[in-house]
Formats: sequence, structure tokens, C-alpha cells
Amino acid sequence: MALTSREMTGCGTFPHGIHPPERKNFSADASIEVLPTPEEVVIPLLQHLGAPCEPVVKARQTVSMGEMVGQGKGFVTAPVHASINGTVKKTISVTLPNGRHVKAVPIKAEGDQLAGEALFEEIYGGSWATDSNDLTADKMSKAISAAGIVGLGGAAFPTHVKLAVNDEKPIDSLVINGCECEPYLTTDYRLMLEVPGAIIAGAVLAARAVGADNVMVGVEDNKPKAIEALQAAAEGTPVSVVSVRTKYPQGSEKQLIKATLNRDVPLGALPLDVGVVIANVATATTIARAVLRNKPLTHRVVSVTGGGIANPKNILAPIGARLKTLIDFCGGFTPDAARMVAGGPMMGFSFTDLNMPVTKGTSGVTVLTGEDIQRSEETHCVRCGKCVDACPMNLVPSKLALACRAKDLDLAQKYHIMACFECGSCAYTCPAQLPIVQLVRTGKALLAARKK
Repeated sequence: MALTSREMTGCGTFPHGIHPPERKNFSADASIEVLPTPEEVVIPLLQHLGAPCEPVVKARQTVSMGEMVGQGKGFVTAPVHASINGTVKKTISVTLPNGRHVKAVPIKAEGDQLAGEALFEEIYGGSWATDSNDLTADKMSKAISAAGIVGLGGAAFPTHVKLAVNDEKPIDSLVINGCECEPYLTTDYRLMLEVPGAIIAGAVLAARAVGADNVMVGVEDNKPKAIEALQAAAEGTPVSVVSVRTKYPQGSEKQLIKATLNRDVPLGALPLDVGVVIANVATATTIARAVLRNKPLTHRVVSVTGGGIANPKNILAPIGARLKTLIDFCGGFTPDAARMVAGGPMMGFSFTDLNMPVTKGTSGVTVLTGEDIQRSEETHCVRCGKCVDACPMNLVPSKLALACRAKDLDLAQKYHIMACFECGSCAYTCPAQLPIVQLVRTGKALLAARKK
């Protein structure tokens, strides 16, 4: 598919959406710090969309950082790896922030550990040259699959599946998502500032894997320093850095495609149906590490932020570290801390168990104060249409939510419930304070149960 001049520049934004307070100030200037090696990590065997993993290690077995501890069957899955050196303990069950109960492999830290600056250098340091002619699409796909890479922006879809070549639907454009439109979170921002070379390398490799000639990084215009850092790193490469307008949810796939390429993804279709693949900037760094250094996904950067955190930070943490360990590393809670959210306040999940582990999809932990969560009492919907004006998917969220509340699943499907990606724009604008996102999530769960 040839690109038109209009597509090369995009339109810079998308219809509808909202402008919630950004609240990035808590952690935007906090450089990435390495979490000291915890005494124990708990590696969930399901951290991705698709088939769960089964343990491939046994209790009392010694493992090293990067060694596979769980492997799934089928194409849509992703293996999991030890994030520290230690001894495997008996498999247990853990609860994730989304409420799902999954099996997990605990590992007790033992022996010497890679930590501090040495760990940061191991993961993000060194050269990221991508000029090797030996890197075929098949080799890169196998390396990405073996590394257990999934989308680190929150969706956690296995990356090797997304980058698989489809002869019937050729890809001409790869867009790396550097928008990070979710309030509070600054994980991607710090990566763009501190390791832009790894992001650009990952973009080049991912484009080569899918056969895309057009490669770009889309960044919201409220991040000028990140844009400058990426542009400097992209010199001499085929990657272009595109500034898009700051608006929520700009980081959503379909909205970013509209903003960068001016293409509309039809209802029920996927980006590949319009010749595009989207990947997050953090995911790009793991692609580069897997392909160029044959290293699996063992750590990720997590923003621990909000008015309820004593010293907000961006932390390079091992997968499986307990959230309590990260919060303690930030000095604990402030006296007015009131609610913990895994992720950001728009699309995250509230949780209460501090022993929950960091997963591949944990982009942040936001702790809100009592003042932050004050809300008016719920009233009746008056059909004002504000949710319709805000919805980036052109849905009627109020009708969808009320259908879910009535458990009228057929009506919910008629209103295209599966097209909703739960961005929360509707709930943010609703003067009646309807819990629209929670109702939609309940409706989806009821639909899934009915299908089973």
C-alpha cells in the first residue's frame, strides 16, 4: 500500500477524546532507579493474552536470571523467565490486580545478584547497532517469542504474534507508541529520555520483521524533550519521530493510527487490516535486547507515583517483585493515601493486596489521596450526550452501561460492547457519575461466561 503525502504527516489527532489533568509532575523528572534485589520474587505463569504457561522447573531447583521457568503451548502464548538468581519454591496461586487467580513460581534470592548500575547497563547499556544482514524475519520472530516479549503498554499481547508476517495482509507501516497519555505514568517518558537508542533499534528491527518501509515513533507534543532525544537517536535510520496532539486516549492503537497516518480502522477490524502494526516504546527496547543480545524479558520500568506516595519514582524492577517492595523503596505512603491503582487512574485496576507481584503489563502503581477520589453521588442518566461526545470509538456509552446493568447481553452486543476498550473517557465526563467502565467490564465478563 503506497503512502499518500497526507498519510506521511497524519492529522495529528483523532475525533472526540478528553483532556484530564496530566499529573505527570510527580515522577516525570525522576530518573530510572534500580530496585535492590528482593528476597523473593513470584513469577505468575499467565502475564499475557493467550494460553497460560506451565512450570518447567521444580521446587528446590536452582535457577539463574533469564532462565525459563514457565512455557505455554500453542502460538498465542509467551514463556516466563526467572528475574533473579535463586532457588525455586513450591508453585502457589496469586491474585493479579484484575482479579484473576493464576499459578505462580516463587523464587528465593540466593547467591550473587546483578544489581544497581551493573543491572541497568546489562539491560539498557552498550551499542544497539542493527546493520547485521543475518537478522532474517524468521530469526527475529523466534528470538522475540523465546524471550517472552509481550506488549508492555498494558495489553500484554504476545509480540511475536503481532509481528508475524501475513501474506494476505501486508504491512507497510510500523508505529511505535510513545504517547503515554494515561495520567500520572511516566515510564515511557523516562525510557525515551534515557535509552532512546534502544527504542530506535527496536523500531528498526520490528519494521524489518514485518516488512514495513514506513517506520515512525508517535509522541504527544507535551513531551518535547523526549521528541528531541528520539530524533537525535534516529539520525541515520529510517525512523521518523512524529509529534501528535496531546489528548486522551491518544495512545490507543486505532486513535494513534488516525493521528499519525490518517487511516481509519473499521469497527471490529485490527490495525493489520489497514496495513499497520503498533508497538509500545518499552516493548521496542525488549525487542532490541532479545534480537541483538538474545536476552529474555526479566525486568521492566514501573512508575510508582501519585500524591499518596512519599517519594514517587520510576523503578527498574524484576518481574515478580511484590508491589509492597516497590512502594517501600519510594518511602511508603503519605498520611492521606487512600487508594492504590495498578496502572493509571483512567484504565487501571484498584487493588488492596500489597503482595501482588509486578507483571510484564505493570506499567505503574498510582496511589491517590482522599481528595483525589472524592466524587459526587450517582444520579440518573439524563441523556445529556457528554459520554457520546467523549467516546473515541463513536459508541453510546450510557446505553451500553445501562444494558450491562440490566444484564441484557444481547442489547449490549447490539451497542458494540466489544468495541469498547475501557478508556474511561465516558465515565470522566459523566455528570451523573455512572460507573460506566465497571459496568462494561461486568458485561464483558458475563458474555465470556455465557460463551463458555
